[in-house]
Formats: sequence, structure tokens, C-alpha cells
Amino acid sequence: MKRADVVIVGAGQAGLALSYCLGQIGIEHAVLERGRIGERWRSQSWRTLRLLTPNWLNALPGSPYEGGDPDGFMDKSAFVASLEAYAGRWQAPVECCVEVLSSRRTGSGFVLDTSAGAWSAKAVVVATGHCDRPMIPFASETRGEPLSLHASQYRSPSELPPGGVLIVGASSSGVQIADELARAGRRVTLSAGKHTRLPRRWRGKDIFFWLCRMGFMAQPLDALANPESARRQPSLQLAGRPDKADVDLATLQALGVELTGRVRGLADREIAFADDLAAQIAAAEAKQARLLAEIDRFAGGERPCRREPVPLPSARPERLSLTDGSIRTIIWATGYARSFGWLEPLALGADGELAHQGGVTSVPGLYALGFRFLRKRDSNFIGGVGADAQAIAAEISLYLGRNGRQAA
Repeated sequence: MKRADVVIVGAGQAGLALSYCLGQIGIEHAVLERGRIGERWRSQSWRTLRLLTPNWLNALPGSPYEGGDPDGFMDKSAFVASLEAYAGRWQAPVECCVEVLSSRRTGSGFVLDTSAGAWSAKAVVVATGHCDRPMIPFASETRGEPLSLHASQYRSPSELPPGGVLIVGASSSGVQIADELARAGRRVTLSAGKHTRLPRRWRGKDIFFWLCRMGFMAQPLDALANPESARRQPSLQLAGRPDKADVDLATLQALGVELTGRVRGLADREIAFADDLAAQIAAAEAKQARLLAEIDRFAGGERPCRREPVPLPSARPERLSLTDGSIRTIIWATGYARSFGWLEPLALGADGELAHQGGVTSVPGLYALGFRFLRKRDSNFIGGVGADAQAIAAEISLYLGRNGRQAA
């Protein structure tokens, strides 16, 4: 049986950031990764994906951005290479292709069963990320024709069957995939539910410049009026395009994308949509207007021109047949759920999620990192995970010290 004081599960940006922080305070640990470093970036995203956040915002602990394009957007292959370089620079003790099958507390520590044998640890950190198990509504009803896949399975327009594409979901992934497919000449229908519209740039700066400068991204969880509601907010309709252009419902309509409301049902090989597109657009416009007004008050000076609202299409399909050949592919940009079946039930809440307060669970020695709103708004952002990693490293150091292991 292999041993480590701390086992970190996951070698994405969260797990590597914590490895650096633990190394800095002399805590012996291991990072177990079921694939390769940054595996989800490699295998669960489309080929042309770029980070949503500008390069200057993507620093990890001990590794500030020092490149020549701070306002650019790194593509996924470059980001994976940067994670590998980061792990190599700090000699992170990563063991790749080791899947953790179960973790259970025994006495004063944990036993982890893995695909490469058993491990024991005094503390365990779940750093598997917020995007774990793809969610596909009506999965059983969409088997067979047309092709039905989750956004994490989409790679490029050329790898889809010829013909029309229905995309369900208008958050970050949905609008970016719709944009790519429309530019490739595909007929695209986008089913838009709740979404968050923001400009890529405002007052001559990237939108994240303002969100960070105002303290919005670092806003702690206890400062939010309704943290659970905040966790359920959809991701921003943004894209990391080299031309820094907007990608939203307005730009998609200009490319010929047909908009409709959220999916309300699927029966008899026909998909039905709710008549709520106008309400969803209005809610997104109101939220955007409030935030941009806050930025304007913060920045002062002359207020920029008002951003044009998303035009409401005059005709919207209420139903689409899945048998007449008009739709050959459905892409479900409908988010993710977490899968914690490998953890002991005491660690989970009634909803099956890992129960924690700021990354500290009720199971002594068990911690979480890299989840959305773990401690603050940007907890699952590349540039936000570092502060959380430092805090969790401090918690682990205290825990090990109280349990007979003094950190160096």
C-alpha cells in the first residue's frame, strides 16, 4: 500500500495549485489523476476552444503571467502545455492514469482504492472540478437518430452528420458552438433558456478587468444574499476570440441562427419548446443593464453608449420533428452534475453533492477545491483557484498539526 500525508484527487489547475501550496509549506502529498494532467481540457472540449478569461487573469500560485499577450486568449492546447510545464517546474508528485475508485475513512486517516492499488492518507482533497458528469435531459428519448451528444463530446463541424443542428442551452458553450457551426455554413437552431449576457469589452477594457477591479470576482460566499441561487447562475455568454468580438444571441441571429425557447418536452419523436424566449431575453437584458450601470458608476466620467438589446425574432418554432431529416444532430449544452459515488455517504448532502463549508467537509481530513463558489465567486476560475488553494493548504496544515504531524 502506498502512503502520503495528503492525497489530492485530480491534476487540473485546482489540484496542481494545491500541490504547489502544500509543497511550499513542506507537506508531503501525492496527486492522483485518472487520465493525464489537464485531462478534461484535452478530451472534453471542442478543438478550437479558447479560454474565456484573458491571459493576465489565468495565473496560478507561484506562476504569474509573463507572456507578451496579456489581453489575448490561450487556446486549450497551449493551456494544457502550461499546466504540464507548471507541474514540471515545481516537480508536482503527479501519478497519471490512476483512477480513485473509493475513499473511506478508517481510524485517523483514509484508505483509497485505485486502479493502481491501494493508498493510505491522513487527508484527502477532492479537486475533480465542477464539470464532472455531463447532463443530458431526455437521454432515453433521444437515442438513435438524430445524433444526440453533450457539448463535452462535440469536436468540430466536420465531425457531425450533414444537415441541421439543434443546440439546447445558451450559456458559454452553447453560444460558442452555435457560432462555430453557423460560420461553417450549418443551419442552427438554438434553444435558449436562462442565460447571462455581457459584452466582451466595456469602456475599452475586457469585462473581467471591471469585474476584478470592482471586487466582484473575489466576493466571498457569505457576502451574497442567496449563495445557492448564485451557484445556479448560468455561465457568461462570452468567447475568448482573438478578435475580442461578442458572441451572444444578437450576433448569432446575424449569422442566421434561429432562436427558440427552452425545451419543455420530447414525445413521439418531436421536441417541443416553451413560449418563453421573450421572457428569458428580457431577464438577461435587465441583469446586464444593472451590472453595466454599476461599472459605469464605478468608472465615472462620461457614460458610454447603451448596448443594443437582443432583437426578438418574429417567428419561433414551437416544435421540431426528429424524423423529417431537418435536424440531424442535437447538442445538449446543458451543464454538468457532480459524481461522488466513490466517497463515503457521510461526506454527501441530501442532494448527493459533496457537503462543505468553504471547502472543509464534516468528515475530518476531507476537503474540496475547484468547485463553483467554493469560497468566492471565482473559485472555479483558473485565476481564482490559487487563493482557495492557499486557504485549503492552511486548513490541512492545521489539521495535520493537531493530529500528530507538524508541517515544516
